[in-house]
Amino acid sequence: MSDYAKATNNHCLIKDVNREQGYATLTLNRPDRLNSLGSELLKSLVESLKSIASDDSIRALIITAAGRAFCSGADTDEMAGGKSDGPHKLGPAGAEGLRRGFHLAQDVILGIHEMEKPVIAAINGDAVGAGFDLACACDIRIASNNARFMAAYIHVGLFPGYGGTWFYPRLFGHAKAAELMYTGRFMDVTEAESVGFLNDVVLGDELIGKAQDMARSIASGPPIATRLAKTMMRRGLSMDLKTSLEMAAVAESITLSSNDHVEGMEALRQKRRPKFKGI
Repeated sequence: MSDYAKATNNHCLIKDVNREQGYATLTLNRPDRLNSLGSELLKSLVESLKSIASDDSIRALIITAAGRAFCSGADTDEMAGGKSDGPHKLGPAGAEGLRRGFHLAQDVILGIHEMEKPVIAAINGDAVGAGFDLACACDIRIASNNARFMAAYIHVGLFPGYGGTWFYPRLFGHAKAAELMYTGRFMDVTEAESVGFLNDVVLGDELIGKAQDMARSIASGPPIATRLAKTMMRRGLSMDLKTSLEMAAVAESITLSSNDHVEGMEALRQKRRPKFKGI
């Protein structure tokens, strides 16, 4: 049974929780603005990510979007020359106010990156600027065949403020990262898949089903082992091998002493599918 509820009282984000199958979906819902990240959407994302991270009935998360774009980046209406106020528009507090205003962006990116549950980006269209970085923060990326990606900051005289300079070299290598940042050109799905950025490319009407299949597969696995695997992969980026092996021994000791490990071994010997409970 799907437990469906809006994440907030506004229309900009839809949260759908399927507790029976163990995953949630967050849908960016500003199609008229190409799902740009306005302040209300950022706040809604922070709130929903925190809620999902603390809900043990949810073992995987899908992030997707309504309409023809995944996310066009920060809302230009809330930037220089725009009609609305927002965290990225210069105000009376000056540059320091702008710097402090990035806490929402940071909470969203870190909320995805540091969440112990795997996050799947179902990329239904263009992911530009901060929208590109949002996709980068996810663990698994599945895209429709018409999706494109752009580090668009250079076109409006900006630095990649949503983590691009950290993500791009790690995901594509230094040379490709430099090219994308310095030129601001589009990268299509063929190129994105060839550099290892995408896990799969599918037709648009197959996208959500493919992401849901992935989420169900992850949710059926052992939650403790999955959480530790994601944590160790993230932390391992800044560890030497010896430290990583020492931490792996700790993580493996936790899983070796879990009921899920006992269940997994029993299922293996009995030639049946295991039923993991996360204990």
